[in-house]
Amino acid sequence: MPPVPPQLATSLFPLLAALLYAFGALLFKRSSDLGVGLWRTTFVANIIVALLFSLLWLLGGPPVDKELLWQPGVIALCLFVGQLSQFLALEKGDVSVAVPIFGLKVILVAFFTPILIGEGVGLKLWIAAFLSVLGITFLNRKDASQPPRHLLITFVAGGIGSIAFAIFDVLVQKWGPVWGVGRLLPCIFWINAVLSFGLILRFSAPLSAIPGRAWPWLAGGSVLLGVQSITFVSTVAVFGKATSTNVVYSSRGLLSVALVWMVGHWFKNAEQHLSPTVMRWRLAGAFMMMSAIVLVVV
Repeated sequence: MPPVPPQLATSLFPLLAALLYAFGALLFKRSSDLGVGLWRTTFVANIIVALLFSLLWLLGGPPVDKELLWQPGVIALCLFVGQLSQFLALEKGDVSVAVPIFGLKVILVAFFTPILIGEGVGLKLWIAAFLSVLGITFLNRKDASQPPRHLLITFVAGGIGSIAFAIFDVLVQKWGPVWGVGRLLPCIFWINAVLSFGLILRFSAPLSAIPGRAWPWLAGGSVLLGVQSITFVSTVAVFGKATSTNVVYSSRGLLSVALVWMVGHWFKNAEQHLSPTVMRWRLAGAFMMMSAIVLVVV
């Protein structure tokens, strides 16, 4: 089988990951409606994702240098801090405010890439990054029925999470070639799984209290999250191009809106009935998102 051209890989694989993420988000939303809760969802998902990443160990790789174990440790810490910060923003604030702040990750990746790697980011990618952030913002507009909650903590927590996730992507690109996908990525997600045991302190009830009918949704969402993570993070580790990869991957916001509209009723999702004003904002966001992706791909 001939190797996949880098340009095709950094466009196709992030798009596939975005689609898997959008489906996974619908499953997680349904499990949340059934009372699983944010912290138990995160714990279960992190454990399942770590198990899935363990399969990459079978790919082999260079011997693990114990003196370099701090590298996957730093990346895993960025991942864990990013998760905690963004979950705090979602728990305390409004999704319509928090998600656009998360979208700043695309610009932050472009910012950190020359600093941490020394690889320049061209004007076209900067324009695409800004367009994707605007697209994410418009796609998450909702009816202004009530003022946003806890704006300060939403901005601070969401911003910290975006910085942590951006550094995560850039460091995977930096150290991935040295370690190899079959060694670096399993180590990162094993460490993240160990850190996740601290989340037990935040559980509203033990895992055994999760309703039986919620487990298929929770497990299914976790598996899709793991597969999309493997697809996206492996692409960054093997091919680099963290900025352009993130621009394409940011289409998950557009795909999530599209899936809610098309098949949301399968998951008992009630977001399909939107006002004309919100639909206009989302159409504008879709146009900006597609423009950003075209700038990256073409």
